Amino acid sequence: MRHQRGTGNQIIEGVIWKQLLLFFFPILLGTFFQQFYNTVDSVIVGRFVGKEALASVGGSAGQIINLVVGFFTGLCAGAGVIISQFYGAQDSKGLNDSIHTAYAFSLAGSVVITILGVVMSPSILEMMNTPPELIDQSSLYLRIYFAGIVFVFIYNIGSGILRALGDSKRPLYYLIICCLLNVVLDLVMVLVFHLGIAGVAIATLIAQAVSSVLVTIALMKSNDIYKLKLQNIRFHGRVLKSQLYIGLPGGFQSTMYNLSNIIIQAAINVYGTDTTAAWAAYGKLDAIFWMVSGAFGVSITTFVGQNYGAGKYDRIKKSVRICLGMDLVVSVALTLFLILFRYPLFQIFTDDKEVIRIGADMLKLITPCYVTFIFIEVLSGALRGISDVIIPMLLTLFGVCLLRIAWIFFVVPMNPSIHTVIFNYPVTWITTSILFIIYYMYKKRSLKAPSGN
Repeated sequence: MRHQRGTGNQIIEGVIWKQLLLFFFPILLGTFFQQFYNTVDSVIVGRFVGKEALASVGGSAGQIINLVVGFFTGLCAGAGVIISQFYGAQDSKGLNDSIHTAYAFSLAGSVVITILGVVMSPSILEMMNTPPELIDQSSLYLRIYFAGIVFVFIYNIGSGILRALGDSKRPLYYLIICCLLNVVLDLVMVLVFHLGIAGVAIATLIAQAVSSVLVTIALMKSNDIYKLKLQNIRFHGRVLKSQLYIGLPGGFQSTMYNLSNIIIQAAINVYGTDTTAAWAAYGKLDAIFWMVSGAFGVSITTFVGQNYGAGKYDRIKKSVRICLGMDLVVSVALTLFLILFRYPLFQIFTDDKEVIRIGADMLKLITPCYVTFIFIEVLSGALRGISDVIIPMLLTLFGVCLLRIAWIFFVVPMNPSIHTVIFNYPVTWITTSILFIIYYMYKKRSLKAPSGN
């Protein structure tokens, strides 16, 4: 059922740069607070438990969590694209079928991931060359985290649905509440009950449970053309097929990033606990850039998806140019900030001088090349918004995954050092960004109307 499009949707009608910013900032802040969960865990265990605990939470365990959550987030992006297109076209039946299918998928997927995560965590950590002294603590953290993965999945799909509908504020509000709760619980679990790594994992699980409940209630109380009804959560075959068509390549694309990161983590683990701890702390600082770039990626996907559904193709092309310019300016500013304040930033996580020295050196090497990644994030997000996902996935497979693996197995042995290991990031970013620019320039010439709406 289609409704007449109203005049209130500023994503398809308002000033582009202004609407992108209005949509971007809540997503950025929401991403910041979501990242804040694990960062707080790392800061508290690093300062009050020790560098081994820091390496356990942020090292191999962090990479495994990123792999699983990243894959599911990619799948969520498929649901978000379909939902934004249906909403842009004001198709209420397709919209509601998509929402309930997405929730059904998140519930079913969480059951599978919980079982696999709890059973396989120690084996995966050993395969990653995790230092033996970190295996037990990392396994404990992962098993508790995976036990509550259902809350992570529900929050991500629920907030993704709200953002696809143009509401980026409420997910932010809920996340702020839960992050503050997480900080309090972390401190109580570690300083009062002395539970160490188990304590921060339990605190994170409780906080994520609260966020998942809040976002679900928001969808259930909607007065718009969409409304979540728990009794209607089930799979709708036609919609599920469309969501998987877009979501699976996005999930695999995220998996490729994280698989290559896991391989790099395994190579870094060889250099010992100090280097592993430094890399874990760097990963939290590095996340500042990924939060910004990822927020621009989500913004342009929703922006393009709704305008694609509404048939406004010139507006799509213009919005991509504006988004690239905005991301460029912010990325340069962030790079300068991270380089100038690298030492005091690392001191937030640890007072170990050798860990700080190694981490600051890593940051100085990698961050100047951040600017090249903006083309990958924004252009792949825009292409996803028009349901073009296969070629971007293949470009990522080659430029990020295969090239990084080749670097680790062929280049690193010729000059085995930590610098050689991590320099693969700038090399693969530059290569992949060039491929995305070439493909996007070709694709935008043949932009056509969606066939499914």
